[in-house]
Amino acid sequence: MIVVQTVKNAQRIVAHEPGAVNGQVSLEQKLGDARALVPDLDVYPAAPHEDAALLEQIGRWCDRYTPLVGLSGTDGLMMDISGCAHLFGGEAEMIEMLRARLRGQGFNLRLGVADTIGAAWGLARFGTQPAALSGGDLAPLLALPLEALRIDEKTVLALRRLGLRRIGCLTPLPRAPLTTRFGAGLLQRLDQALGRAAESLMPLTPPVDITAEKAFFDPITHADDITRSITLLAQTLVPLLEARDQGARALELRLFRVDGHRQHLIVEAAHPLRDPARIAALFRERIAGLAVDIDAGFGFDLVKLAVLRSETFAGTQGDLVSGSQNTDRFEALIDRLGARLGAERVRGFVGADTHIPERSFGTLPVIRMRGAAAAGSTAGALRVPPLTRPLWLMSRPEAIDVLAQVPDGAPMRFRWRKVGYVAARSEGPERIACEWWRDGRAAPTRDYFQVEARDGYRFWMFRHGLYDRERTAPRWYMQGVFA
Repeated sequence: MIVVQTVKNAQRIVAHEPGAVNGQVSLEQKLGDARALVPDLDVYPAAPHEDAALLEQIGRWCDRYTPLVGLSGTDGLMMDISGCAHLFGGEAEMIEMLRARLRGQGFNLRLGVADTIGAAWGLARFGTQPAALSGGDLAPLLALPLEALRIDEKTVLALRRLGLRRIGCLTPLPRAPLTTRFGAGLLQRLDQALGRAAESLMPLTPPVDITAEKAFFDPITHADDITRSITLLAQTLVPLLEARDQGARALELRLFRVDGHRQHLIVEAAHPLRDPARIAALFRERIAGLAVDIDAGFGFDLVKLAVLRSETFAGTQGDLVSGSQNTDRFEALIDRLGARLGAERVRGFVGADTHIPERSFGTLPVIRMRGAAAAGSTAGALRVPPLTRPLWLMSRPEAIDVLAQVPDGAPMRFRWRKVGYVAARSEGPERIACEWWRDGRAAPTRDYFQVEARDGYRFWMFRHGLYDRERTAPRWYMQGVFA
């Protein structure tokens, strides 16, 4: 089985099975030459995007071993196992466990363990198996070919012409001539591999400070077992949150299947939360709101619960008899609706900094609205409208026919929604200029009038434009109705 890709205007082999056909097939070999040696090759076209997606999926599954897992080029992963290896019995046991699990999923892999990213990269691709550096022994690294330094092919060829074929050949040479001839990149890669220069790892998933996990000897499959696991993990997180005087605003549940698949769920709370029962209830609602059930497959052998975002927990005095707080029910309702329907769908009204009435309000997800007045209420996030504004405000003004004195007279008769009205009283005009930074400097001015009809209805309408100054025949619009 081989994988081919067009390289330099020719179909070349970019991947093949280990030891394919007794070494008759090799990387970068032309497809025609390979078929001449082995006619019955099983050929597949390369799919870089699918390979990248699969590699990322494997990397997220490796989160079970360490939270710091990043991509290493297009064909590998880099894991920072500092402080994690002892949880699996040491580096050797961890390597063997990782190798056995991935091979059980059908993958071939090469592993390298070292104190630096550069050394681990070189050992995994060019070292012997198992490849590991420990106790400051650099001999395995120095014996690797120059390609293990992650330098370009042109530099490798130039060094080989000078008789330099191994990493160890570079270390005793003076640095200044190497830099002058090959650039600073060569010595930078060498220093990174030897630990003389720092190199950072970009993890696939940002690490979190507060997390808890539970491993199972017998994988779990039932929803009740998952819910109980969430409750136990939430109870573990609460003391950590209390120690920081914080509450969770967003939590992520990660479920690791024995066959290598990983599922995750994220819930958000309207206010800082550290009640295990409430946390478990949010995930129950989230699971119930999914279009499909969680596919447990052969079972989950590891469950992780992490706090993605937290805020200062402001405790309030509760009822001395029942011990509950007045806002508990409201907060629980918001959280349950958000978990079931989606946090972005539970919205509240907020004010906007504008004088144009139909633009003076909008909606935001309630979980994004932190009222300054009282916890659990959106009143602090709302602007209290003036009493001169109607309670029923149209989102878009409706055109009306008006009979009024020119140029600034109040409406005397008007027709709205095919119904005629006669004005009994009126007040105005209240002039509101245009927002030139949004509508342009030529946008018309609005003159608002409060009009009470003879049958008792009270309306709020405006003339769009000034006579002979902005428009020769301004239009009239209905903006709202008073209660």
